[in-house]
Amino acid sequence: MTDIVAKSKATAEAVLLGIQGKRGGFFLVFALILCSSFLFLWAIGAVPVTPQAAGQGIVREEQGERGEKPIRIVAETIGLDVKVQNPGSRDTSLLDRALEKGAVYYPGSALLGERGNTLLFGHSSYLSVVVKSAYRTFNGIQKLQQGKIVSVFSEEKEYRYRVTSVRFAKAEEAVIDLGVGKPRLTLVTCDSFRTKSDRFVVEAELVGSYPSAS
Repeated sequence: MTDIVAKSKATAEAVLLGIQGKRGGFFLVFALILCSSFLFLWAIGAVPVTPQAAGQGIVREEQGERGEKPIRIVAETIGLDVKVQNPGSRDTSLLDRALEKGAVYYPGSALLGERGNTLLFGHSSYLSVVVKSAYRTFNGIQKLQQGKIVSVFSEEKEYRYRVTSVRFAKAEEAVIDLGVGKPRLTLVTCDSFRTKSDRFVVEAELVGSYPSAS
């Protein structure tokens, strides 16, 4: 280590003596001293890590976080408070059976806490007589207004979303976009996963997540 320091100093002194009085010598001396100092710091392991390299570990840690399954959805402004079913596959018969019990998380969409679009479906019916309450799961979601909060709960956290748009979509429209880079929530009314039908679509952006009080 002492030899490295001595050689660096000797090199700088020799160059300084050799170019004194010459035009532009100051800048050359400065550059050589800077290089010598860098070599010394590198030799003792004191070269600083760039911010980009330092942040790579944080990014990997965040991407490694596991998402959580939704188990309940609440929108107080429209009186919505229902359980969310989590079917194990996209089999249409399995999804339709889940709709008979409440809101349904669409397998393969983003889990809570992950980047991407979390899709929840639910029946909507305005018949005067309805056999099952689940047929009215998403009644009134079209009344949600921009800026209103929708909460989706996991076993441990509450994820709050702010409504950004509410619209009516015709059956032939492609109403779902899974290719979003930020955490989002989409609510869709659904008669059946077997057929296409007109539907209401509510889109919302994540505000934050909080320890669940329920």
